Amino acid sequence: MYQFRPFVRTAWCRKPLLLPGRRFIASQQAQQVNPDRESQSQSLPAGWEDQEPTLSDFSELPHKDFGKNQLIQTNEEFKRSLRGILRQFPPVTYAFAYGSGVFPQSASTASLTTESPHPNPPEAILKWQKGGGKMIDFILTPRYSQHFHSLNLREHRDHYSFLGSLGSGVVSHVQDRYGAGVYFNPYITVNGTMIKYGVVNFETLLRDLTEWDTLYLAGRLHKPCKILHEEPNIRLANQRNLLSAVRCALLLLPPTFTEKQLYSTITGLSYQGDPRMQYGTENPKKIDNIVTHQIRNFRLLYHDLLVSLPNIMYADWSAVNKPDWMDDTKLDLKLSQDMSPERRANMVRRLPKKFREKIYFLYRGKFGISGSEYQEMLEASRDEDAKGGVVKQVGSAFDKRIAAETDLPVMVGKAVNQTVKWPSTVQSLKGPLTAGPQRAWKYLQEKRQKGKMK
Repeated sequence: MYQFRPFVRTAWCRKPLLLPGRRFIASQQAQQVNPDRESQSQSLPAGWEDQEPTLSDFSELPHKDFGKNQLIQTNEEFKRSLRGILRQFPPVTYAFAYGSGVFPQSASTASLTTESPHPNPPEAILKWQKGGGKMIDFILTPRYSQHFHSLNLREHRDHYSFLGSLGSGVVSHVQDRYGAGVYFNPYITVNGTMIKYGVVNFETLLRDLTEWDTLYLAGRLHKPCKILHEEPNIRLANQRNLLSAVRCALLLLPPTFTEKQLYSTITGLSYQGDPRMQYGTENPKKIDNIVTHQIRNFRLLYHDLLVSLPNIMYADWSAVNKPDWMDDTKLDLKLSQDMSPERRANMVRRLPKKFREKIYFLYRGKFGISGSEYQEMLEASRDEDAKGGVVKQVGSAFDKRIAAETDLPVMVGKAVNQTVKWPSTVQSLKGPLTAGPQRAWKYLQEKRQKGKMK
């Protein structure tokens, strides 16, 4: 039986803490900020980004409430149902549920004539999905995926395609070596509920969150997810991931923008280059649907991070100070950002390592930088010092040169596309191998139907 470590969910302050050295006011011209430090709020203390993800316990996090913004709430009954499903699998280190089966992406409720994919789901799932039926997606993260597959094959051989007959070694090899490092089993019934679950190795998830080598998993966690089982290093890494998403979006956005534009840009990062979006196998309005119907959860996820940055502010701070402003789904607040090369250079420097190097390489070609000079520049911009510790990431002369270029949003967009396209394409192509031809074809047909939606 799968055992969860209990944790106490403490309330976190919806209003930002205005501390010495950091004052937010409505007028941008009069705004006073400290240019070199993050906000020292309770949830985001100074220097937290420089902490290595080598924690042994939640008590070693920067603060006891650190990262609680990631714990998006659902009702207790639905959460118990999801955890009940999770208990049917071998132990994992980290797990979350995501997608429209967990957080609705449309305002309409399912009609009584809609055929539910769930054979006999718990009442809590029917109520949460408002009587309709959506397959529920899970990501399961064991410490060692081959061991997980070995145990899972004994209990649930029918979850796997013919690859399961070749043993856990082959299954984990296909998982780790091809695509984004995830092995999906779709159309699986657990506790009377239709689910799809992906298995990813702990180190693969941690690497994507901190380096953005594929954005396949990091991108899913950019959006509201229901985290079901936690691990301190992943919580720390995901907080970096979320802040990286904000910085990347800011580099793509103009000086002024709205909340929905910001959250749509963040949501769209992991869809750039995704073949499902390019070839009509996904709802073309998916990004808008996610943001429009989950605006409250996006605020819960990102608001603390936004006010921690010295280069972004709400245009109308008084609106943010109103009680329960996050619950006002019709509200679309305006924001502005500092476009100075120095600020933007610091954001470029603090982007995840693998992703940042793609931007550097694009500008190497544009500026005609020699190979030896480029290697010296990469060495100087390392995130680790000689002793293996994390160095403070401040924009270099090269970062400032990049930040002054007018085509920076274009280059960042190209880097996103390069990051996402190949892993997502290969991940899609290995679907028939991992899920089996019949399940893969059924999944593709459903995606095509979504792609026809207007």
